[in-house]
Amino acid sequence: MSSVLESSALESLLSRQSVKFVQSPGPAESQLDQILQAAVRAPDHGAVHPWRFALVRGNNVPALVDVAVSVGLAEGKPLPDHKVANARKWLANVPLVILLACRPDPHGRIRAEESRLSVAAAVMNMLNAAHALGFHGFWSTGMGTYLDGLGEALGFDPLDEQFMGYLAIGTPIDAPTPAQRPDYQAFVREWRANPAAG
Repeated sequence: MSSVLESSALESLLSRQSVKFVQSPGPAESQLDQILQAAVRAPDHGAVHPWRFALVRGNNVPALVDVAVSVGLAEGKPLPDHKVANARKWLANVPLVILLACRPDPHGRIRAEESRLSVAAAVMNMLNAAHALGFHGFWSTGMGTYLDGLGEALGFDPLDEQFMGYLAIGTPIDAPTPAQRPDYQAFVREWRANPAAG
């Protein structure tokens, strides 16, 4: 039985791919619970618990574009019209967006970079969990993610929470075309303490 479970889990990992355009149905409450439980299984040096999420559903989703546009204008960094149009098209049917942010160690014990890595690992866990449950997701760092005031406009604490983007989850509108993956061997090398020893 364990080998069957291991095979199923590995197949899920190896078949996951990002899908941008999704629609309802999104995860039910019990499924969303599982996705978020997976998030907090991410590696977390020092038990900082840096993950901060906000759920945006249904009719609230398209309003995210308006917030980003407003912040961009206020900061003198207007979002290009074509990017705004693309964002509206992307979010038109999305049933669930999880807003992503990081709250680093307030005591400075753990480097902030490590907390951001933990949030990134949590996002990957959520993408994998969503896929295992039959959904697809897409993590976007567009739509004003790096504007100074966007996190605060979305309800995150501007003093100690850094906004890290949007995670959309739902059912693909079109059947996904299997992604072409690179050969992992192109990115791997063997390290030896004494190369001359072979």
